[in-house]
Amino acid sequence: MLIGLDPLLDPDLLHALRAMGHGDTIVLADANFPAASVARRLIRADGSDLPSLLAAVLSVLPIDQMEPEPAVGMEVVGDPARREPVHLHMERLLANDAQPATQLCLIERHAFYDRARAAFAVVATGERRFYGNLILRKGTVAP
Repeated sequence: MLIGLDPLLDPDLLHALRAMGHGDTIVLADANFPAASVARRLIRADGSDLPSLLAAVLSVLPIDQMEPEPAVGMEVVGDPARREPVHLHMERLLANDAQPATQLCLIERHAFYDRARAAFAVVATGERRFYGNLILRKGTVAP
């Protein structure tokens, strides 16, 4: 254990977050997401739900604001304007815990998969709610 770090930030996840460079992305994926077939680097966090893991990640990861859409979720298939409860939870965490505060953008399912394939890493969570998927782009830390 380390002082000040959320215990959900296990060694593999901390290593990935630290190894990522500015502009690299990480996927936090729900239990239904095809993480193993999509990921270049797969990190398992099956015992965690998405909001808990997102809060832990946001405690150490700066979010990029130099390009649009630094936080991207998956739209509801057939109803892109609809927001699921998991989307609302992500929006609250991104508004309150992200540095800086960040808006959630939702994109079509297959476009999300395409972006996920290019991500630095995919974290497979135990999130059981549909659409509990998020891509975050790493920013920089000021000197």
